[in-house]
Formats: sequence, structure tokens, C-alpha cells
Amino acid sequence: MWFSLETIVSRAKRRGFAYPWSDIYGGLANARDLGPYGTEIKRNIENNRRKYFIQEREDIIWLDSQILMNPKVWEASGHVAWFNEPLIDCKKCKSRYRADHIIEDYQKKSEDKEFPKNWAAEKTPPEDILEYITNKKIKCAKCGTVDWTEPKKFNGMFKTEQWVIEGEWTDIYLRPETAQGIFVNFKNILDTTRMRIPFGIGQIGKAFRNEITPGNFMFRVREFYQMEIEYFVENNEEVGLQAFEEWKAMSKKRWIEEIGIKEDKLKFRDHDKDELSFYSKGTCDVEYAFPRGRGELQGIAYRTDYDLKQHIQFSGKDLQYNDPYTGKRYVPHVIEPSRGLTRAILTAMIDAYDEETYKDGNGNDASRVVARFHKNIAPVKFAVMPLVKKDEKMVAMAKDIFKTLSKNYMCEFDDSGNIGKSYRRQDEIGTPYCITVDHQSIEDSTVTIRERDSMEQKRVKADELESFMN
Repeated sequence: MWFSLETIVSRAKRRGFAYPWSDIYGGLANARDLGPYGTEIKRNIENNRRKYFIQEREDIIWLDSQILMNPKVWEASGHVAWFNEPLIDCKKCKSRYRADHIIEDYQKKSEDKEFPKNWAAEKTPPEDILEYITNKKIKCAKCGTVDWTEPKKFNGMFKTEQWVIEGEWTDIYLRPETAQGIFVNFKNILDTTRMRIPFGIGQIGKAFRNEITPGNFMFRVREFYQMEIEYFVENNEEVGLQAFEEWKAMSKKRWIEEIGIKEDKLKFRDHDKDELSFYSKGTCDVEYAFPRGRGELQGIAYRTDYDLKQHIQFSGKDLQYNDPYTGKRYVPHVIEPSRGLTRAILTAMIDAYDEETYKDGNGNDASRVVARFHKNIAPVKFAVMPLVKKDEKMVAMAKDIFKTLSKNYMCEFDDSGNIGKSYRRQDEIGTPYCITVDHQSIEDSTVTIRERDSMEQKRVKADELESFMN
């Protein structure tokens, strides 16, 4: 069943998943603050990714690089020269869009494979972009007309200033991606660890892009989190393509098993040759069926040796890998399975949302909103409730259970006394299990545990509760 994005946005604020940024001042376009439950989902996704790709593997290590970097980094990476977004305005309603985004949206909806001449958003001449949009009769999303201005280039990086001495400063940028922090530390990793190719370097952190187009809630925002891995392999195209296919298969498995995304809403779309960057030997977009159309969750790219060679050229440093077994020196190729963490949070909230009708205990029709989060990422794992708020023994036992479970799991203690309303609230938050302490609990140390999805209840010993999360 499909639910509108407006429904998801309303529930996100009402239940503490995400708030408009600077809300009391009217907010700020394309910006959201994560609320208590959104923050927990973020933390759970991070922890699961770190556990699978770092803790349980011996070939990937972790890094945390700075947001502000030497400006030459962005010259070497091509962002200063290429990170110019083509902006286009509707002449009638004055709405502004990124031309590459409306073209990409059109391509996805129409399945049209014909791209503008020399297609690359940062390099295609404005007249070719306008000609394509006009010929295809791509309409303004707000007013429905086809009357556009010529695209103008706009650099999407946030610029700031770093003071050197009084009265002098240099321009620097907030990073538009986290990957370059990995590439510039490649030699440091080789010098200080025992990593041997093939190996990967991962990190999770914030990136910033001066987005112009509407945010569509948390899909496209100016300040966002990325989860990136750069996986280095031999400078051999056959080896690189094999690793590329392995990362595609692995990524599909992790979206389903790690986050619980429904497989039928995922699509792995390989780029056509016309779409590929000149240095890429393969790129695949992982797309999700959002309420307003398919959108990218992850990009998996075989970037060859382009990035390291750029940094070798601009820095003058030797970033070659010296194979200790063969003595061969070379610039490795790299696979980049980059995920958007902010989009993963949004996707999890959309994918889990459900509304259902059922028969209550008296056989009457009832309804509820429920977030069917995978246990891995549910913001609260257990809600503990004393049946009678004023019963000191029940409250004491419930608090003892809360203290025990909260050592290993995020829990909530709810002594409102209205169990039915508490269940409804926890269903909407996505809590897998609700635990009720009642009169029988005092007598035999058993409690009622209610499962979120089935709403089934059963009696269990209080000391057996942790087994439900296994």
C-alpha cells in the first residue's frame, strides 16, 4: 500500500522523528533536525553498517576526516571546476530547479534513454540542456508549463573563509562529499597500518551541498550524512569489474537484511555508456520507489585509478601502493559503494509505515498506525509499562525490568496507566515489544509481552525478555 509523503512528514514531526530546522523562526528550506527517534534510527543504521563492514571484516578499516580541508583537495577532485549545477527557471511561475534533476526525473518516469548531447550535468552546454528540455516538453512541476529560461551554472559547494593573519583570509569549502578525506589519507593508512590490497577505508560523516531544488522532506537537503567506503583493488580492469559486481550483490543484501527494506521497492540500475563519467568503468544506482517516484539511495562506482592519480598530480606526493609480495608498485583502482545515511533514514521511515484495520478483543473494527521497523533499526526495542500507575510494587518491578534491559537496548518506561493508548503510541514509534507488569507479575515474576506486528500477547518470565531480540 502506498502512502503520501505528506502523511510521512506529518507523522515524523508528531512522533519525534524529524522536525523542520529553526522551526520557531519559520524553518529553513531543505533542512531538518532529527528528533529523538530519528536520531536513534540514524545511530542504529550507523552501528549496523560499522558492525558488518568493519567489526566483522578484516579488510576494511575506519576513518574520520575533517569537514574543512585544504582547498587544493577540491581542485584535484574536480569539484571546483565541475561542481557547477545547471539552474533553470520557469518563466511563468519563477520556480527554480536544477536542470539535471528534472532531466533525471523525466528519464526515470518515461524510460527515455536519449540523453542530451555530450551529457554530463557539469559539462553539457546550457543550450543543449534547454533544447532537450524543450523538445521533450518537460513541464514545470508547479505550474505545468513548458517555458524555461536558459540554464545558468551555479557552484553547489558552500564557501567560507579561513583567517590567516589579521585582514587576510583564504577561501575554503565545506566538503560536498566525504570520499576525498579517504583519498588524501591513503598514504597515511599505508604507513601506519598493515592493510594489504584488496582493502577498504570507510567513514560516516556530514557533507554539505547548496541545493536549490525543493527538498522533498529529507530526500534532498543541504546538510546530510554520508556512509562511504573506498575499496582499493589491483590496477587490473578484470579484477576491478569483478569487485564491482561483488559490491553490487553485497549492497542489495545489506539493504534488505541490515535495514529491512522491501526488496520489491529496490531497483539496481546500471548506467548506460552515455551516463558514465569518463573515468568510470561501471556505475550502478540503487533506487527506491519513493511516494513521488524513484530516487537514488546509493551509488556503486568503479572509479579506476582516477582519484588517486589526481591527488598525485596536484600534491606532488607518491600515492602508489608497493606490493610486499611481488614488489610491484602501482596506483590501485577503487570501487566506491557510497550510501546516503540521511536518505537511508528517510527510506526506513517510509518503508516501515503502515495503516491497518483489525478486530479488537470485543470483535469490533479498529485501526492503527504502525511502523514495522526491522529490529536492527527500531528506535526503541522495549517499552515497559506497569498496569496500575499507583501500585508501588508494579511500578518498582517495571522499573527494575527497565534498568536491566536498558543496559543493552534502548527502552522506554511508560506509566501513563492507559495500556491501550500506550500500545498505539509504541506501534507508531515502531517498538517491537511492549512489556506489561500486572498483578500476576508480582506473584510469579512473569510479564505480558506484546509483539508489534501481530499484536499477539503471551506470558513469559521476566528474566527471559532479552531472548526476544536474538
